[in-house]
Amino acid sequence: MEQQVRTTMQPITTIASHLGIDINELEPYGKYAAKLSESLWDDIEARDNGKLILVTAMNPTPAGEGKTLTTIGLTQGLNRIGHKAVAALREPSLGPCMGMKGGATGSGAAQIVPSDDINLHFTGDIHAVTSAHNLAAAMLDNHLMQGNALHIDVNRIVWKRVVDMNDRPLRRTVIGLGEGNGIVREDGYMITTASEVMAVLCLAENLQDLKKRLGRMILAYSMTGEPITVDQIGATEAMSVLLRHAVKPNLVQTIEGDPVLIHGGPFANIAHGCSSVRATRYGLKLADYVVTEAGFGADLGAEKFLDIKCRQTGLMPSVVVLVATVKALKYNGGIKKDELTAPNLDALQEGLANLRRHIENLHKYGLPIVVAVNRFATDTEEELHEVISFCRGLSCEVALSEAWAKGGEGARALAEAVAQAAECSRVEEEFRLLYPDNTPLRDKIKIVVREIYRGADIRFTPKASRALSRIEEQFGHELPVCMAKTPYSFSDNPKLLGAPVDFVMDISDVRISAGAGFVVVETGTIMTMPGLPKEPAALRIQLHEDGTVSGLE
Repeated sequence: MEQQVRTTMQPITTIASHLGIDINELEPYGKYAAKLSESLWDDIEARDNGKLILVTAMNPTPAGEGKTLTTIGLTQGLNRIGHKAVAALREPSLGPCMGMKGGATGSGAAQIVPSDDINLHFTGDIHAVTSAHNLAAAMLDNHLMQGNALHIDVNRIVWKRVVDMNDRPLRRTVIGLGEGNGIVREDGYMITTASEVMAVLCLAENLQDLKKRLGRMILAYSMTGEPITVDQIGATEAMSVLLRHAVKPNLVQTIEGDPVLIHGGPFANIAHGCSSVRATRYGLKLADYVVTEAGFGADLGAEKFLDIKCRQTGLMPSVVVLVATVKALKYNGGIKKDELTAPNLDALQEGLANLRRHIENLHKYGLPIVVAVNRFATDTEEELHEVISFCRGLSCEVALSEAWAKGGEGARALAEAVAQAAECSRVEEEFRLLYPDNTPLRDKIKIVVREIYRGADIRFTPKASRALSRIEEQFGHELPVCMAKTPYSFSDNPKLLGAPVDFVMDISDVRISAGAGFVVVETGTIMTMPGLPKEPAALRIQLHEDGTVSGLE
């Protein structure tokens, strides 16, 4: 399959020509990938925008729902029915690639290529984020060693280091050991996709905005409680230099030759979970439809896309596509992973409560919804009929997707449903955010927990309560909240499946991301540095004698 995929790829110049992009506006990375130049934006900025389609899903399960696959297939399908469509996706992190999920480029007849390159390093954007983030950390520690002119409180350093790998032992470390190696202090690592630098990269409008956002990121606090920023330690310009190429969106293609913009990679369980604003804006100027996705389930990715990305940019999706599968519904109905292929209508009906919750939540934003039922070979006609009837009973458009098996042709029905919904969409009149800007932060957290998760209340640890009070005192309450939560449940307990209600959500910490422009709220036992599972995906990866790679699927 890998060799077949490689032989079907078209030169990236050909893909660019489908969007009317001149070869001189490309910065090639090999034959099949390129960055879009800064000057291209100057040429297209005045054009009207196309329509934005957001793809999200029910809560993820071990069986996999195929959200990225559906995003790719829908893009292929829209092009097959005569529209000019481009996908806008996040870049895969090495953490999941080597950890639990494997690669993140779709599969079957709905995937993006060159998949191995995209999954492994790609154009170096994530490494640039790692380097920029760790430069700030190094300069901070050097400042401490060289006399600490800013009077930084060593016990109030909030800037950890990052690495793009699931590396559990690095969650807490001690640095500076040994003579002449700096101040001895406790430190730790996050995964790069949780870095505020990644969030800044994905939310920045341009290089100038990137600099401003980098400069106001908070690294620590002084002895008197004043925030110490990247600007104050003098790292802004050097960090910008490291990110000067990473800020440009990347162009690749689907297996069928459809254009894909892939840029940035924040996780949705511990960050805001959306590909870059720049890639979205480029796509909207270049195509009739931009199909983008938000990470994990709609309770995380879609909520953050709407309440953070749309709030900051003024962008609005014309339609939300909600991906569901028979397997995921049965899993939420209490069936174990190894029993999901067996027909079980009772469990499916029980699991429909999870799908209902997501539909109800998305309706709160005033958005039209199309449910995409991603079909698996083991699904029975009776089970599929039950799901389709359920969605129609909630006044939702619904379509089967067979993109994995048939590519764009298999997504034709979905594409037609989405295009029709987009044409009838009144999003400019009906779209609404979950809460206004001037809502107090504590109330914003309660609104998300009650309206989206359906919890009864929130419970702060003393640490989180103190942090929230300091943030409101120093920064006010205008910023949106970015909830860091398990993706597997509406609650903060990953084992509580289906559609739980009336639980109390524990808030373990709250921190300001002043550069990104939101407040991160950590719930339960969420970790900003994931660990590897018992059998990591890295065990399946092989490099063959002919140079090809397998096991990244």
